[in-house]
Amino acid sequence: MSLYAVTREAGPGWTSGGIFEQPGVSEHAAFLNKLAAEGLLLFGGPLAGTENGRVRALLIVSAESEAEIHRRIADDPWVPTEQLRTVSIEPWKILVGAERLPASAARRQNSPEPQPMSRTEVPAPIDR
Repeated sequence: MSLYAVTREAGPGWTSGGIFEQPGVSEHAAFLNKLAAEGLLLFGGPLAGTENGRVRALLIVSAESEAEIHRRIADDPWVPTEQLRTVSIEPWKILVGAERLPASAARRQNSPEPQPMSRTEVPAPIDR
């Protein structure tokens, strides 16, 4: 399994108001809780300040492939109503903080148990 950062945002079916004013919010929450219980969704929530308007959300997902994520997210009750749309799905590699992941998530990455970075380890600069 690999980790992915999934960005979702309000779609054309989003009604005025925040998350908790949306039709079907209970069903959407139950869907996300199910994905979390199954181990697919590790972390998720609105990006700060967007929960009261046209929401943008970040999900950290453990999955076999991007296709699996598309397939599983398609079952969200907010997909057919176009309240939410997926903007991006990107592979995500943890460089710092992996030791804070649940052990089950670390195993899903098909890698040895994560080790904290030492103070002398510095990630390579990103070329832009």
